[in-house]
Amino acid sequence: MPSVLPLGDPAPSDGILPPQAAVGAGDRAFGLYVHIPFCAVRCGYCDFNTYTTTELGGGASQDAYAGTAASEVAFAATVLKASGVPDRKLSTVFFGGGTPTLLPAEDLASILRTAIDQWGIEEGAEVTTEANPDSVTPESLAVLRDAGFTRVSFGMQSAVPHVLKVLDRTHTPSRVPQVVQWARDAGLAVSLDLIYGTPGESLADWQFSLETALSYRPDHISAYALIVEDGTKLAAQIRRGEVPGIDDDDHADKYELADRLITSAGLEWYEVSNWARTPEQACRHNLAYWRGDDWWGIGPGAHSHVGGVRWWNVKHPAAYAGRLAQGNSPAAGRETLDAETRNVERVMLEARLQSGLEVASLDTVGRHQIAGLIAEGMVDPGAAFRGTLVLTLKGRLLADAVVRRILPD
Repeated sequence: MPSVLPLGDPAPSDGILPPQAAVGAGDRAFGLYVHIPFCAVRCGYCDFNTYTTTELGGGASQDAYAGTAASEVAFAATVLKASGVPDRKLSTVFFGGGTPTLLPAEDLASILRTAIDQWGIEEGAEVTTEANPDSVTPESLAVLRDAGFTRVSFGMQSAVPHVLKVLDRTHTPSRVPQVVQWARDAGLAVSLDLIYGTPGESLADWQFSLETALSYRPDHISAYALIVEDGTKLAAQIRRGEVPGIDDDDHADKYELADRLITSAGLEWYEVSNWARTPEQACRHNLAYWRGDDWWGIGPGAHSHVGGVRWWNVKHPAAYAGRLAQGNSPAAGRETLDAETRNVERVMLEARLQSGLEVASLDTVGRHQIAGLIAEGMVDPGAAFRGTLVLTLKGRLLADAVVRRILPD
């Protein structure tokens, strides 16, 4: 969740959604995202809306956060009902951050219970929390499992100490296999998040990280290219020449290596940066984002989407808590997407999925691009013949360029 909020229209203090939000809602899944904005330290590459204790200042408390988040859950249920959106059980819940597991496990369990009491939850629903390897214990993971969590995503990032140091990660590589085993003992599915392209990381370093992660036999792996965001410590270090910059060719080499090794280990890609051991172990919550379903985002800076209406909360935890305490919406702004914008976003997101994008849904210009993309080796010709645009490995490397070519003029 980037820390810079978009521009948009003012959001009403009562949070009531325009009529568009209710149209077709019964045919869309409904999920919940819970943002926990706290971290023990701020990583040098991170641009997310997170805070350490020293950054928070007065008026915001980690101890009170579970109650504040629960109050937004109650507010959300009231708004959806008043807006004519039909009741739907939760299909997925995702706790992200920040470091959700920096809060006591009982607090995360309390927020989840409040949400389930409010909306109910589908049988077999996916409930995930992100976690740093040094922020869980066997006991805390057992509490989460008993509360209904089904999955934990560990921010491993790398298995190489000098890479972790550049990223300002606080855990040691030896901690990761330990927490993976604890999660398995608790009956939780395990995902590992990796980052490639860190300044100073060699191809051999990246291969070691991949092979180490795969040796733990995770159910799911995410591998993201490092993006240097303006205003971060890492951006300043690169600008001053203290660490080397980012190299696109290096990123491409590392992505190709990741795909080869991860696929060889029995996981299959289903989104450009994500691989799962089975289709059932793909992250259903993120798939809901990519497919345009509905979700309510709880927490400071959290984004929500219901029926083409998108809004985002105020960033600072103190301002967020203050608005809810007054009975007002914490939203800082919102936008109602028109049909053209929704179609553009659909193309951008579905083109990144292994399930692909229906060629028939493209406009004439977009459809005419398919032959050229096949000739350039970026689109699977067999899938295109069957009417679906599916990216090849080369296409995934150049996914943004592919999207630009098939988007409406």
